[in-house]
Amino acid sequence: MKLISLPNIGKIMAEMLSEVGVNTAEELFSLGSKKTFMKLVEAGNEVCISMLYSLEGAIQDIRWHDLDRQKREELKKFYFAWRDPK
Repeated sequence: MKLISLPNIGKIMAEMLSEVGVNTAEELFSLGSKKTFMKLVEAGNEVCISMLYSLEGAIQDIRWHDLDRQKREELKKFYFAWRDPK
């Protein structure tokens, strides 16, 4: 399945994912949102928390705005642990 067919994945995000070796929805599902996000980071892409939410929403087949509170909190902790390691 093409990445662009998933919710939250537009042309630019699909191109960014392709550049880090994630070319299909199945590859995204297999890696998960956190590992995929870190591939984007390691490749030097400009990233934000909304991108992490978008990846998870794509995996769950929902708009990222509809992620449940628990998943948002989990992803927020992950994001800020990466941004501000102590």
